[in-house]
Amino acid sequence: MCNCGEGVKDMRYVLLEKTLADYRHKTGKIIPVLQETQGIFGYIPEQAIRVISRELNIPSSEIYGVATFYGQFHLRPRGKNILRVCTGIACHVRGGGKILEAVTKALGLKDGMTTTEDLLFTIEPVACLGACGMAPVMMINDEAYGRLTPEEIPAILARYEEEDGGQKCIA
Repeated sequence: MCNCGEGVKDMRYVLLEKTLADYRHKTGKIIPVLQETQGIFGYIPEQAIRVISRELNIPSSEIYGVATFYGQFHLRPRGKNILRVCTGIACHVRGGGKILEAVTKALGLKDGMTTTEDLLFTIEPVACLGACGMAPVMMINDEAYGRLTPEEIPAILARYEEEDGGQKCIA
């Protein structure tokens, strides 16, 4: 069982182990187990993969292989707001790269980081958002923003920070 320092048990791992008990004698269990694990943690921690491996007697390499194959699974914590920037042809031609740069700069993401330290935003470049007529486009959660300019990005992001009550200043 995973401990969170000084003898305090992380209740998420207790819940994970209870969940795994339901799958011990089932076949085709890796994907549903990973879905439930991600539901518990918000992502799939390395330690959880070890617990799943041990409890279900499945090699951790097999679990990791499935988790990295499917785009629905995430091995790192994700932000409260998922920001998708279209990098498709229509958006690229109309300045999508500059939008991606503006978002990355405004969020202070460096060195390949995709999630802000405060876990407020995760950025995901995507091949297409299906809104080519509004290019360049980005989505934050379920809200689409089209015909964007880099100058609009800080104000758009600030709305989500205000909703969160955050005091972070966006450049």
